[in-house]
Amino acid sequence: MRAIQVTTLDGPGAVTVADVPVPVPDEEAVLVDVHAAGLAFPDLLQTRGLYQMKPALPFIPGTEVAGVVRSAPAGSGFSTGDRVAAFPGLGGFAEVVAVEPTQVFPIPDSLSFAQAAGCPMNLLTVHFTLVHRGRMAPGEVLMVHGAAGGIGTAAIQFAHAHGNRVIAVVSSPEKAEVARGVGADDTVLAEGFKDAVTELTAGHGVDIVVDPVGGDRFTDSLRCLAPDGRMLVVGFAGGDIPTVKVNRLLLNNISVVGVGWGAYWMRHPGFLRRQWDDLLPLLAAGELTPVVGATFPLERAADALSLMDHRGAMGKIILEVER
Repeated sequence: MRAIQVTTLDGPGAVTVADVPVPVPDEEAVLVDVHAAGLAFPDLLQTRGLYQMKPALPFIPGTEVAGVVRSAPAGSGFSTGDRVAAFPGLGGFAEVVAVEPTQVFPIPDSLSFAQAAGCPMNLLTVHFTLVHRGRMAPGEVLMVHGAAGGIGTAAIQFAHAHGNRVIAVVSSPEKAEVARGVGADDTVLAEGFKDAVTELTAGHGVDIVVDPVGGDRFTDSLRCLAPDGRMLVVGFAGGDIPTVKVNRLLLNNISVVGVGWGAYWMRHPGFLRRQWDDLLPLLAAGELTPVVGATFPLERAADALSLMDHRGAMGKIILEVER
């Protein structure tokens, strides 16, 4: 089968296309014929050896896919021909991937494979962020950084589906249009966002900040929080890991909350499927529809990763597998 391999840790331009054996699943794995694979920030980090999970070279990257079940073990809940999304964690940039049944999810017929491939990482992360760690309540106001990206658009849709107001922080008017298209109530440019958010909230501030970006926005984000507000630290796509002077947390009883979705679900078997079951009605009703941005054939994975590397993504970047 065709697959994308990381053979040296020299960044996205160094990934190669290779012919490799079809995986032989163990007795408990589901074998999935991949139709589409979603790109996630860990995939980019792994091309440089910068992610916490460092597989031995060479390896096939790819954390999330959608496709059709080729084979499944008895008792898994899946059958040959089922349309599914899956979260293999590794190996998804290939024509076939083997996945543990607890990391395979049914998808509604209304979702294309490209849309479904954009679900596992983003939607499950956002669900964990806002429900489990953020304790989002009806009527709260959220501010979302990186609002035109995969995590950002998922957070906007999820919050909007639960009746919450969302202020989207973006870096360009084009990205503002994407954020509004998925339900953002207001959009502000990253440059000067604090003053804009203060004005939009009449000085009260926001209840929750979703931050997958990090960097120099962090302190101003804290200043945007209302009393009892929560700053949810999802990641550091901006590159720099910020620090906080903890005396700031005392002023309005605000919280900085770490969101380690991967660290959590790996210690709690079955958690991913419980999350998915919670999200499935919203997916089926069309209230959660992943935004597909740029699409590339599998062979152009290097170009897709480079687009992410240069922060050119609007919506989810997808690799499509020709069949």
